[in-house]
Amino acid sequence: MSSLLYIIFQIIVFILLAPLVNGIIKKIKALTQKRKGAPLLQLYFDIFKLLKKDVVVSDTTSWIFRATPYIVLSTALAGAVLVPVIICNSHTGFVGDAILLAYLLALGRFFMTLSGLDAGSTFGGMGSSREVMISALIEPSLIITIFTAGLIAKSTSVFDMMSTAAGNGGIFSNPIYIFLFLTVFIIILAETSRIPVDDPATHLELTMVHEAMILEYSGRHLAMMELAASVKQLIYISLLVNMFLPSVDVTVGGGLLPTVAVSLLVYIAKVIGTAIIVAVAEVSTVKLKLFSVPNLAALSFILAFIGFVQYFVIGR
Repeated sequence: MSSLLYIIFQIIVFILLAPLVNGIIKKIKALTQKRKGAPLLQLYFDIFKLLKKDVVVSDTTSWIFRATPYIVLSTALAGAVLVPVIICNSHTGFVGDAILLAYLLALGRFFMTLSGLDAGSTFGGMGSSREVMISALIEPSLIITIFTAGLIAKSTSVFDMMSTAAGNGGIFSNPIYIFLFLTVFIIILAETSRIPVDDPATHLELTMVHEAMILEYSGRHLAMMELAASVKQLIYISLLVNMFLPSVDVTVGGGLLPTVAVSLLVYIAKVIGTAIIVAVAEVSTVKLKLFSVPNLAALSFILAFIGFVQYFVIGR
């Protein structure tokens, strides 16, 4: 598979699959609450409908507000290219650095917080300040996780880290991976605005974080922000399932296409299973108070640091 085909394949998979993950989480949460809930494909319908609507922009905003949806979506899709959805012998060898991935997503977050401030609304400023606080608290855990997995793989390439974990047997082969798995799961909840850090379904002024920052957006701009958020969520889930829950290398007779198809189906199954676990985790807890979020971030940092120290104790 050439590099160009690989990039196109990655982007198509993420765009088509990312909204479904949101639908699965919402459906599971609705069923646990004895509600029918929205259809699994509701986010697809919402994005398609918003793309056809006009954009309403406040006169008080600058170019930052108009450019942010394009920047956020571009950084999310660029990050998606760096995270392989399948790991097989046919991989193109495209190198995606994990540190570059982390700061590509941070760039999108930076402009999103600026746009929340740019509109001049109280809710946007409140959401932006909270988002910066949460990201600053959770970023050390992410960096330590990347460095620890990189030490094991002898590289910060996302593909090398995933391939090494798959070769070692994933979470069940090394106690370090157990701590890193738990850390990444907490990072998913924090970075994707999930309970107990944030409630993506709320519009209460005192509890909004992500929703407060995009409150002023409409039309295609809102569609791009929603798609970017779902792609970002799938990026973190892909890191979790392909690094810590690797599948056996699939080789199917008949060439490249059957091998890629089977590996893709296995990947989708793992993503769906992780989405269900995230939904169960959400309904099993309550949203934390804002000043209790540092405790959760501290827990993720401790787990990541224990894994980091264990690398030097175990030696692999």
